[in-house]
Amino acid sequence: MIAVVERSSKGPVDPRLWRYSRSARAYLVLTVVLALVDTAAIIVSAVMLGTVLAGVITSDVRTIGEWSPQLWILFGAILVRTATAWLQSRYGHRAASRVVEELENEVLAAASAMNPRDLDAERESAATVVTRALGGLAPYLTGYLPSLVLAATLTPLTLVVIATQDMTSALIVLFTLPLIPIFMILIGLLTKGRAAATLEAMTRLSAQLLDLLAGLPTLRALGREHGPAARVRALGDAHRRATMRALKIAFLSSMVLELLATLCVALVAVSIGLRLVFGDMALEAGIIALVLAPEVYVPLRRVGTRFHAAEDGVAAADSAFDVLDRRPPVTGGSTVVRATGARIVLSSVSAPARNGFAPYRLDAVLEPGSVTVLAGANGSGKSTSLDVLLGLTSPAEGAATVDGTDLADVDRASWWRQVAWLPQRPVLLPGTLENNLVLTGTRPDPAALDRICAATGFDEVLRELPLGWNTLIGAGGVGLSLGQLQRLALTRVLTSSAPVMLLDEPTAHLDTAAERRVLGTLRALADEGRTIVVVGHRPAVLAAADAVVTVEAHHHVR
Repeated sequence: MIAVVERSSKGPVDPRLWRYSRSARAYLVLTVVLALVDTAAIIVSAVMLGTVLAGVITSDVRTIGEWSPQLWILFGAILVRTATAWLQSRYGHRAASRVVEELENEVLAAASAMNPRDLDAERESAATVVTRALGGLAPYLTGYLPSLVLAATLTPLTLVVIATQDMTSALIVLFTLPLIPIFMILIGLLTKGRAAATLEAMTRLSAQLLDLLAGLPTLRALGREHGPAARVRALGDAHRRATMRALKIAFLSSMVLELLATLCVALVAVSIGLRLVFGDMALEAGIIALVLAPEVYVPLRRVGTRFHAAEDGVAAADSAFDVLDRRPPVTGGSTVVRATGARIVLSSVSAPARNGFAPYRLDAVLEPGSVTVLAGANGSGKSTSLDVLLGLTSPAEGAATVDGTDLADVDRASWWRQVAWLPQRPVLLPGTLENNLVLTGTRPDPAALDRICAATGFDEVLRELPLGWNTLIGAGGVGLSLGQLQRLALTRVLTSSAPVMLLDEPTAHLDTAAERRVLGTLRALADEGRTIVVVGHRPAVLAAADAVVTVEAHHHVR
């Protein structure tokens, strides 16, 4: 059984599922209760059926009225089983949807709280888990989990009842029952790692496909839009092959377990039939044992087949739990600082990188009313320095202080309300240009907006668009060129009234004239008393700075 082969350290059900999902705990209680009720109804119906059939065949009492109490009990047991199956199906699917939703929200929250540098390495995996893969957990919750609970209740209880009626049949069941787990283990060994490999392939293929789609506007502008067609077709074929391999294994494992369970029940039936022919056992005991024999194997058989059907969801849940287990502790204090006119100091700040620190022992004093440029080689940690100033990354060494207060002790929400940030990859959501302009909650007056658009050159972009600010764009700014996207993001940041402004490569993708206007605007904002911090390396940016701080990295020699 794959649950034994690959997950022995965690048991057949990963305990992290109950820890991270409150709905999963409630669903487990409901499943156990329904399993016990269903087990009792199965045993009662088998006993009543054996009693009535044996009585009708071996006695002269063959009227319905004489057997009405047993028939009513049998009818009641059948109704209970029907109601139990309906409740399990109805509430199982609801609970599964809630569990999947809770886990998706938990993973999204955990990914959002991760260090930006760590998140870059897992962005595609987390996105696939949240948007698609966790949906495969529903068959696990609605199929595998109830079957597992039934295997823990129905199988031993029905075996005990069979033993009270016919010890020979009970011994046959007892010796043949382990064959199903053995074959499940063999199937698990055969399919070991297939689900994880399928999830990895799906993540990789989805990421490549999204990259191709995101680059289509550029390819179209260059007249190369038909170039990726073969690659898209190859990605689709690879995804189809991975999916079909998973389905083939699920169908084959189900067939093997069904055949094995059928042969085991046949051994019990042949034994009972021969002993009934020679008069070595009572008819009532034989019927009860024969009716209950398949019920002993059914839960174990379902455990194997349902698990393989839900294997992709289990692999996705493992990926989700890995993200949740590495969720950073909640940081940030409750101190509220006033950023206006405050001096920000970086004292020997080092942040962890892949093979060392970037930045490494960075010292900088960011004065209000001045423009400070962080310069340095690629990979030296300039963007990470801004993450430290934002409180998104905790330094491994040193500290960042605002007017003498450590940023680690500052309330994050209050600090972020006083900071305007332009990242290297600005966030743009599907909607109108106006929606994205006011995304941060700032709505400038028309006169100020016109001045800022003129400074960033976005007024020229608006003149080229017939709908102006009502122009629709897609996710990530699809519909705009890189230069237009940069101008929009710059316009949004410069409309902010925040006293601290952090800008990562603000003049990237801008021409010389636009760069000169943007730097002039930043100079004017600094003259108003704001603290302006810019990451840049272009000569014009360095020339516009009041202070240039060189950021360096330290890498371990291997």
